[in-house]
Amino acid sequence: QVQLVESGGGLVQAGGSLKLSCAASGRTFSRLNMGWFRQAPGKEREFVAAISRSGGDTYYEDSVKGRFTISRDNAKNTVYLQMNSLKPEDTAVYSCAAAFGGTAHTMGLMLGINYWGQGTQVTVSS
Repeated sequence: QVQLVESGGGLVQAGGSLKLSCAASGRTFSRLNMGWFRQAPGKEREFVAAISRSGGDTYYEDSVKGRFTISRDNAKNTVYLQMNSLKPEDTAVYSCAAAFGGTAHTMGLMLGINYWGQGTQVTVSS
């Protein structure tokens, strides 16, 4: 069993930045593809970004390309999401997810996800 704990959310003005972290328990982190998803009030959960086990492959939802960067540190069992140029429409609960199988791209389809974190709130004011 892997537990995922997110941190780093908060309130920021439009144009600002936040860096989210997701710490994973256990010894299997380097075997997991990792991803970030978000859910705004009244909307479906949507994919944001994913990264392969080694960190060599990343995949982004179109609206965040060029603004968000996903990275990981396998020595620290942690995946990050650096969010720059934030917009009010980025407001959501951001959750990290982990998958043993597939690729960063299949995480984008929410396929084969084994674990979810509880989420951290990100609010962007205009």
